[in-house]
Amino acid sequence: MDSSSSNPNFLSLQNAGMAFNGVDILRNINFNIPKGQTLVVIGESGCGKTVLLKLLISLLQASTGKVLFDGQDWCALDEQRTNEQRLRFGFLFQGAALFDSLTVFDNVAFGLRAHSKCDEKEIEKLVLMRVKEVGMKESVLGKKPAELSGGMKKRIGLARALILKPEVMLYDEPTSGLDPIMTDVINDLILQTRKNMPVTSIVVTHEMRTVHKVADRVIMFYPLSRLKPNEPQLIFDGTTDELFKTPDLRVQQFIHGEAKERTLESENHANRDEAS
Repeated sequence: MDSSSSNPNFLSLQNAGMAFNGVDILRNINFNIPKGQTLVVIGESGCGKTVLLKLLISLLQASTGKVLFDGQDWCALDEQRTNEQRLRFGFLFQGAALFDSLTVFDNVAFGLRAHSKCDEKEIEKLVLMRVKEVGMKESVLGKKPAELSGGMKKRIGLARALILKPEVMLYDEPTSGLDPIMTDVINDLILQTRKNMPVTSIVVTHEMRTVHKVADRVIMFYPLSRLKPNEPQLIFDGTTDELFKTPDLRVQQFIHGEAKERTLESENHANRDEAS
């Protein structure tokens, strides 16, 4: 996959860190995301992947270091400029985050009504186009989110995220809770989105099929609780082929789902507790 770009530092983290109540979640993170690249972020639960997405869109402010978008430090922007820049992003949340009280149509139309000058006729046209692009029928427009399956909610969430033609798409566990067929459907939609519009994509996932199918580049975070103070938290950065060939045992255990070392650790902890 081609990830070349005239802007190699479209999104950038410079010694970025994030802490909550004095507990570090991300520490000294440094990497750049070129315009047009699809970056997949993997790692164990609790290692800061979703926090990373929120830093990239400035839903959270880094505790240390800098997060830059298109050459601008988020922290240097006032509220109005921050909100303007956020409109250049689309965000597919883990649970789709649809508004329960609104119909599918009103969910997808929400961004246009709030941030565009389109009249209702144009909004109707654009909503129908986006809904069809994610493989849904017009008959779904009058339904409420409670009437949709998990996969349908994800697709409608993607349609809503795409309605303003974002330059950057953030996907937080886009296939979580889905069966293998629907997982592949969502993966295809991620690829289709990139094909249909010039978009930079950051995908957080545990699903190796997603890694194989959509990634130009993969990075892996490791939990700080399992690292020494001077050890880097970003333990892998490379292509999918390089990911599966890396000799790093921590990476191999994660991508192959091998828990033997953790099981032994748990047993050792239990034995020490019994001995004491």
